[in-house]
Parts: sequence; C-alpha cells; structure tokens
Amino acid sequence: MIIIEKIFVNDIPLLHIVKKDNYDQKLPYLQFIHGFTSAKEHNLHFAYNLAEKGFRVVLPDCLYHGERETGLSKMDLNMRFWDIVLKTMDEIPIIKESFEEKGLIDANHVGLVGTSMGGIVTLGALRKYSWIHAAVSLMGMPYYEKFANFTINEVEKRGYKIPLKKEEINVLIQRLAQLDLSKDPEKLNNRPLLFWHSKQDNVVPYEYSYQFYEAIKPLYDKTPENLCFISDETSGHKVSRLAMLKTVDWFEKHLQ
Repeated sequence: MIIIEKIFVNDIPLLHIVKKDNYDQKLPYLQFIHGFTSAKEHNLHFAYNLAEKGFRVVLPDCLYHGERETGLSKMDLNMRFWDIVLKTMDEIPIIKESFEEKGLIDANHVGLVGTSMGGIVTLGALRKYSWIHAAVSLMGMPYYEKFANFTINEVEKRGYKIPLKKEEINVLIQRLAQLDLSKDPEKLNNRPLLFWHSKQDNVVPYEYSYQFYEAIKPLYDKTPENLCFISDETSGHKVSRLAMLKTVDWFEKHLQ
C-alpha cells in the first residue's frame, strides 16, 4: 500500500508519498518540483510509481502555487518567475533536512527531479548543492542568464512594463549568473543526469537543453552511462507517459 501524507515544513505544504511498510525506514529520497502554474498534486503519478520502487518522495508547492497561491494574475506571476525559482531552490535543503532529522533519509541517495520550471530549478540546484546524487530535468534548461534576458525582452515586446528598475534587473541577472549551471558545468561532477525534452516545446526552447547536453558530454567521457538525453517528437510542452517511466527507471538505476 502507498501512503499519501499531507504535511507542512516551515509553512511549505507538501505531499509525502511512501510505501506503508517503508514508512519509518531510512530510504532513498526524491524531491519533485512542479512546473509554472502547476501544483504538487499534478505529479502524483510520478510519485506513486517511484514509491512503488522503494523511494521516499516529497512533492512541495512552490511559492505562489497550489496552496500557496495568492490570487496573482498570470502576468504578475510571470514577473515573479525568477523569484519563485530562487525561493524554491532555497527551500530544497530545508525540506530535505526536515526528513533527515527524523532519520528517514539515506543521505547517500538523494535525488531531484522537476518539470519545466521545476526542471530549471533542478539544474540550478545541481550547481548549488553537491549532496544531490542524481537528477532528472523534464523540459528544463540551465541557461538562467540567457533565458532571463529572453523572457524580459519578450515581456517588453508585448508592451508590458517590467516592474523593476534597471539596477534591480542587473542585480537579478547577476544573482542568476551565480546559479547558471552552463557557466560552471564541472559542478556536475559526473552525477547521473537525464534530460527529457520535446522538439515541439514552445515554452522552454528544446535547443537550450540539447545544446547544454552536447556541451557537457565530454565531461562524461569516463562515465557515459551517467548522462542521457531523450528527445520527444510530438508532445510539445507536456510530459509524456514514456518520460515518466524513463524517470522511474533512471532513479531505480542510479539512486538505489
């Protein structure tokens, strides 16, 4: 039997998914970060299948999402995209440590996975946190600085005013550059990393993730089994069932 438990960690609402028989055991741990305008419940199918394989899975709501929604308009939410990314990244260790303190995590088997915005968070977290042992990016990309400038330009093209002064934008870009994995890919340190991305994605450019994958392949010359890119031909900005199954297989292979 799989247990789905709703709890709070420092006012962060999350779902904790684990096999009932494994509830009190020290297990491989996975945190799943949802996408922009999504919520924790939307990835329960991932969590169920991962829990079936013996993982302890946690699905948090990101800032302004799910139970943390504050009624912001889509445009206001767009303006706060990078604030959400940065806040989510800061909360990853807070959530992990709350389970670690209870003796529920095998600290040598910690993984991170995310879709879209969650994939973007995942790749930045790989630069920031060396204790992540394996990861999956679904429709994510690591080029924080490039993507931030791209999104700012797109907003301005549509006639909207950025609610930040030029100096504030520069500070944000500088902060993002410190978490941009493309600027320091050696931080991957051969950790297992799977990419899944559709060529038809019109939200997060496929080229961004594939370009990065090609750039880091030489870093995995001695451990090619630790790096994989799966291209999808038809799904667009939507994760397929195959992507879910491949994610489960990846963590079963590299995190247990």
